[in-house]
Amino acid sequence: MRLTWLGHASWRLETETAVILIDPWLTDNPVFPAEKRQEAVKGATHILITHGHFDHASETVDLAKELGIPVAGIFDLMGYWEQRHGIEVIGFNKGGTVDLGGAKVTMVNATHSSSMAGDHGAPVYAGHESGYMIEGDGKTLYFSGDTDIMADMEWMGDLHKPSIGLLCVGGHFTMDPARAAYAAKRWFDFDTVICSHYLTFDFLKPDLAPLKSLDAKLVEPKVMAPFEV
Repeated sequence: MRLTWLGHASWRLETETAVILIDPWLTDNPVFPAEKRQEAVKGATHILITHGHFDHASETVDLAKELGIPVAGIFDLMGYWEQRHGIEVIGFNKGGTVDLGGAKVTMVNATHSSSMAGDHGAPVYAGHESGYMIEGDGKTLYFSGDTDIMADMEWMGDLHKPSIGLLCVGGHFTMDPARAAYAAKRWFDFDTVICSHYLTFDFLKPDLAPLKSLDAKLVEPKVMAPFEV
């Protein structure tokens, strides 16, 4: 698996024959270099969305049209985008697994919220928030999406046994490092933990010390610096 952090909670994942853009937020992302946009999206085969918030999904429709690729995610939101914007979608739900270019992607629970700005600015329903277990190249990666600790992590770790945890750690909107470290230690057996949903704004710059105490390799990614896991 090859990962590239696009800043905030946006990622490029290359595995099997897939190049998956996960929650791509590029245009207004304050830590993403605009001149790297084409490099970030080049060769993308799929877009994968965890929930409807602007910092995860606001560019999805335009990117799908520009790149001519399908978007995968929660059934409700995919159906809305398909009907309103005519893009190709892969709608599924929690517990379902889809094949994205040889990568097996299973939707799992998250605890957060999910909405989009409506025509008059008021928030509108955007389906439920989710995370993903992604199997490819002989490994399983847990992409937490935006979430807090939840009891579901116990069975998720036991059933899927991911060796890689790509976890939100910024706090304020999601788990902070202490809560993410607690979840990782109690319910998972990660070889590698990767930080996400942090460093975007001043209030998302946490102390990573609790994560550094884990018995796992900690990756503090750099924007547009690919690495292998």
